[in-house]
Amino acid sequence: MSEADKREGADVGQRGANGGGKSSAGSAEGHKSDELKLAAVYVSDAQYNRNVFFNTSPQCVRLYMLYNHWSLQFLVYVFIFVDLALALFEDPAFVPLPLWATYIMELICLAAFTARLIHYARIIPKQKFWKDPKNICIVVVILLTLVDMIIYGSLKAMDYHVVRWSRVFRPLFLVNVTEGRHLRRAFRSIRNALPQIIYVFFLFIISVLMFSLMALKLFGKRDLKTIDGRSYFTNYGEIIFDLYVLVTTANSPDVMMPAYNSSSTFSIFFIVYILINTYTFMSVFLAVVYNNYKKYLKEEVRQLVRAKRQKMVRAFKVLQEMRDEEPVVMQACWNQLVCVVQPNITNAHRELLWSVSDENKRGYIGKMAFLQLPDLLNIQVITLKSRTHPLEIWIPRIYSSSASRLICRVVQHRAFVYIYDFIILVNAVFIGLDEENSFFSYAEWVFLGLYLLEILMKLYTFEPRAFYARHQFWNWFDSIIIVSALVATILNSVLKPSDGYNGRQILDIVFILRVLRLLRVVDSIKRFRAIINTLVKIGPTILTFGQLILVVYYIFAMVGMELFKGKITYFENSASPGSEYCGNPLLKGSAFAKNNYCKNNFNNVWSSFVLLVELTVVNQWHVLASGFTAVTNASARIFFVIFHILVVIIIINIFVAFVLEAFFVEYTFSKGELQTSLEKKIEELELGIEQDKLDENLVEDMETCENDLGPSETVKGKPSLMFKIASKRYRTVDGLLQRMFEADLSPEDNADDEDPDNESPPGYNFPNPSYDTI
Repeated sequence: MSEADKREGADVGQRGANGGGKSSAGSAEGHKSDELKLAAVYVSDAQYNRNVFFNTSPQCVRLYMLYNHWSLQFLVYVFIFVDLALALFEDPAFVPLPLWATYIMELICLAAFTARLIHYARIIPKQKFWKDPKNICIVVVILLTLVDMIIYGSLKAMDYHVVRWSRVFRPLFLVNVTEGRHLRRAFRSIRNALPQIIYVFFLFIISVLMFSLMALKLFGKRDLKTIDGRSYFTNYGEIIFDLYVLVTTANSPDVMMPAYNSSSTFSIFFIVYILINTYTFMSVFLAVVYNNYKKYLKEEVRQLVRAKRQKMVRAFKVLQEMRDEEPVVMQACWNQLVCVVQPNITNAHRELLWSVSDENKRGYIGKMAFLQLPDLLNIQVITLKSRTHPLEIWIPRIYSSSASRLICRVVQHRAFVYIYDFIILVNAVFIGLDEENSFFSYAEWVFLGLYLLEILMKLYTFEPRAFYARHQFWNWFDSIIIVSALVATILNSVLKPSDGYNGRQILDIVFILRVLRLLRVVDSIKRFRAIINTLVKIGPTILTFGQLILVVYYIFAMVGMELFKGKITYFENSASPGSEYCGNPLLKGSAFAKNNYCKNNFNNVWSSFVLLVELTVVNQWHVLASGFTAVTNASARIFFVIFHILVVIIIINIFVAFVLEAFFVEYTFSKGELQTSLEKKIEELELGIEQDKLDENLVEDMETCENDLGPSETVKGKPSLMFKIASKRYRTVDGLLQRMFEADLSPEDNADDEDPDNESPPGYNFPNPSYDTI
């Protein structure tokens, strides 16, 4: 904090400390700074929906601010990534490394997790640390990993066969670190929804068992044969598995054909089965998952909102002073607070937020206005600056001439964009034609010339720093694509006459780069843009479920490698002995070997993940399972059925349910009250950008805190500093969740916690709500 800021806050009167204690105006500067940091931590926690039970002593507050620094959080994820990636180098390895090398890397990761845990333990009360399940889980996993490393290393040195069983626990670090609250919430929602899912699943299983028994009685004595000569529906266990697979449609119509060929009336059995189990039960699964997941998620959001409110009440009590017998926060104090919470905020942006909070220009705000601060900070506002084009400085007479202004107007006209979109589409047609034809080869040079002309004309019209601002995604995209395509085309032309040159690789790069330009045409179509924007906005949520899938995949990959490694072998050379049956005689004549699925194995973590993705897609998953069943025993099917139930039936349905809800919310988005107030204030101060001048596109979701208006000509008569609401997305997943359920939240959920001190012992902040435990 600067000395000017400290002097600015010197007139701040009495403020609450630790939720209510007062300090006099003559208190020491260090004490004021401690109060400010404590309030800043509360506001920051409310802004990002963190919920950590930390000690409020000055030392603990400083440690907590360090704990939440982005660099340390980034390092945590780096070490988690390295720890998970060790499976690539361990037996069975994708890229083999010596055991000592992987041990050193894993010990470094464990040391980092331990240091992070010790740091966390210094922040919160000891009794709370040991009551938090996620802390206990991390401690237990670290200890188990060390024990496993010792046992595995010792037995490996004596050349014994041994299993690295602790690898299945590695994803728990990703789940249980403090930053993994969204992932823990997803697991909790699944756990809470499981009871209702299990009831439906039991009914489904009973239905499959009943139909399997009917199939055994209908077809077991008819001496029917499958296409490969096996007996048809004579084994009850095999029938159950085949009919379970039929629910996924992976073996349809193959499983029905022997009975259907025997008599057309047998098709009724399979039609009824599919209607009941595939279309009815699977739809009920989705409905139950959707309803229960949404119900428990809404309850968590309700607690999240209340906890957020409590944090802000705490911060207000730390900073409050009395004015006309009303507790308020003064502007000077508020300014200092915002600078601590968001150090990179511009003065203009900060003043804009204050003008929204202090509508009556009194120089101070009350509790209700103060509680809006986290939401105001989460609204993305771009500061736009007017810059003069360099050519207007260097050659003002030429750049200001009639011809120059005409060029600028042409480039800024919407027809210019349409013309180049049409050129891109025509170029796409030429790409699909024979590139060896000399006419098409010369035409590509014409297209490259037109694209270069477009870039040059835009650089002439728009100020270069504005054109290549950080948020200008499509300008960077176009320039990189065009320059790369030009360089690759020139290289291909120069090297083509050379003896022995195979230009296929360079040509492939050129063609891919040309095709990528079609993405810009997609962005120019309003309805396409709306859908893309919505998908981008819910991206953080999708990433959360991506982590969930990663955790489940990793666990199944580790288990699969221990169960099935080396059972199936892929041969690069198809003429190698054993290649026709994947190196295992038990697969001779099997559908697995005939379909050339040998590369789908558990011989390393990469191939394991690819196989699990194929199982998630469902098609032919029974054939993949049959291969591993053939080389082990029938019980191997349990592994694949459990994976299908957990991933396809439960997690994918929850993912679909959440994406549907989030998509509906974002696609039909209406502006919140705070955002509307902010836009009104920008308009009132005449510091806004006309929306027809700055039409929304995909870039809206990639903007940063600063922007350029372009050359001064384009903003003639406007202030040199202007504002614009960047985009209607939320910076945090919690913000999206709150938007999803705000219509369902009762007024009590937004009620103030007037006396939060009654809920926690002196010197501590409010207790951890139950939603943050797992």
